[in-house]
Amino acid sequence: MSSSLIVKTASRVGATAAAIMAPAIAFAQEAAPAAAEIVPVKGDTAFMFLSTILVLFMIIPGLALFYGGLVRSKNMLSVLMQTTVIACTVMIIWVVYGYSFAFGGSTNPFFGGTAKMFLAGVTPDSNAATFSDAVIPEYVFIMFQMTFAAITPALIIGAFAERIKFGASVLFCALWVTFVYFPVAHMVWDANGYLFGLGALDFAGGTVVHINAGVAGLIGAIMVGKRIGFGKDMMAPHSLTLSMVGAAMLWFGWFGFNAGSNLEANGGAMLAAINTFIATAAATLSWAVSEKVTRGKASMLGAISGMVAGLVAVTPACGSIGPMGAIVLGVLVSPLCYFFVSVVKNKFGYDDTADVFGVHGIGGIFGALATGILTAPSFGGTGAEDFSIGGQLYVQAVAVIVTILWTGIGSAILYKITDLIIGLRVSPEAEREGLDLASHGEAAYHS
Repeated sequence: MSSSLIVKTASRVGATAAAIMAPAIAFAQEAAPAAAEIVPVKGDTAFMFLSTILVLFMIIPGLALFYGGLVRSKNMLSVLMQTTVIACTVMIIWVVYGYSFAFGGSTNPFFGGTAKMFLAGVTPDSNAATFSDAVIPEYVFIMFQMTFAAITPALIIGAFAERIKFGASVLFCALWVTFVYFPVAHMVWDANGYLFGLGALDFAGGTVVHINAGVAGLIGAIMVGKRIGFGKDMMAPHSLTLSMVGAAMLWFGWFGFNAGSNLEANGGAMLAAINTFIATAAATLSWAVSEKVTRGKASMLGAISGMVAGLVAVTPACGSIGPMGAIVLGVLVSPLCYFFVSVVKNKFGYDDTADVFGVHGIGGIFGALATGILTAPSFGGTGAEDFSIGGQLYVQAVAVIVTILWTGIGSAILYKITDLIIGLRVSPEAEREGLDLASHGEAAYHS
């Protein structure tokens, strides 16, 4: 993202010229031409509103169904409920103080300040700058970034699904967006942010969303602990059909996520869009081939996992790499993620229910680093002629490391605080019964 993401209230330039007295016999007044007023571009405004509701569609119902299908039937509603309530909670937090903490105009490299708390000073006439000299209404920028803030903690819950208390998941995510997400968003996407100042490239959220959520998910899976019977009982997804529908909704909504991050409906948005098509298609095929080679059969679970891996990897890169680079990105990310979910997870024995770390964390890390390479003009990217792959790769690595440390340490502390306040895990009896009945008193399916 560029400095265009800094929200600025555009000053109105309007001047009423003094009347000019005509000479001789006639007396007339002429208004001098008024200076051009800075107004939002209607096409960009409509594009950004569409992008915003596409990202909402990613969360509800996309992510909810994707995760819901991956758990056992007795926990289906619990996942839908957590996704929905967490997203709604973060939306309220965002307009109260989150927007200000991320984009409040502070010069602090880690904190956006308090000037925009409760959306102070924001009116229908307030504007936000885009990549060019154009503007869009500040309200649409607020809503667009709100959906990013809402989906990121919802991604985390897939790592410890089927055994966490409902209240604990909501409390943790409320704390997490406050102390982890908002500072990282400010560091990466605000012109005064620390990582922005270093020149880190993250067009739509490789560090802010996916590494952030993936590492938090891994810490949560370890601290909450394994599901009862993990490694012994059958814990296969109860409905890959629903997960496939959810994954398709994610891909559909992801065009709002990626193309919308351009903030304008122009060629830059279409570059992000075509890369979102191509990298995802390549990653889906690559995962299927990886499974065929290693286990003899390509699975539906593998195909949708590859689909998400491709979407994750292209997110930080989509605005700066070329379509051929997107193919390379997609082909390479799936074997890497497949290795982590099928080998590394089993080797270390952590119970990441929906492979949040293996897909989002690893895919985000790979995508962030690959952005530093594939943005180079020699690989079809949009970097300047003097683009330094080595220099940019170093900056990308710093951004990755800072994000991992910030979310890793911060998440561990917040999980512990949540555990001390209300406890993280449900009772063994509730876990065996299923969280749908134990936590919500209802069932997803009735015979």
